[in-house]
Amino acid sequence: MNEPKSSLKNRGNVLLLKLAIVFIGMIILSLCVFWLPWQSNVLAEMYPEYTYLRLPLLTGIYMTTIPFFIALYQGFKLLTSINHHRAFSTRSVNSLRTIKHCALGIGGLYVIGFVLLITQDAGNPGILLIGLLVMFFSVVIAVFAAILQQLLKSAIDLKSENELTI
Repeated sequence: MNEPKSSLKNRGNVLLLKLAIVFIGMIILSLCVFWLPWQSNVLAEMYPEYTYLRLPLLTGIYMTTIPFFIALYQGFKLLTSINHHRAFSTRSVNSLRTIKHCALGIGGLYVIGFVLLITQDAGNPGILLIGLLVMFFSVVIAVFAAILQQLLKSAIDLKSENELTI
């Protein structure tokens, strides 16, 4: 089975991206399991007047990990499709659509968190800045996924139209 060099290089790139997805997932999971509870205890000790917000904020952050991990899984599926030369498929379009919805969901959950913090007069500028960055990157990812989804759908339509013509 002699594969061209470019195909081997593509498989290497796809493998590298898959490893990056797994690595990112492991980092986020370990931060959620180990660092986040510890950090919430530290903040509760530093600001005892906001201890009542500890559980709602942890719950909100943990809720954002659900769409995050769904999006990571969809990215992994998308890379698998690319690796099997099925990039131009409805499965890829559906993966991009799901990634877009997950990114918007994360941004929406952070908006809810913002409102909660501001209404409780707990708007620490550093925490709000981090939240703004997460919302910004979520919107960027959602827009990027939406554009890729449209381009991919157009390419699939063009490909099927060309197949019907021939």
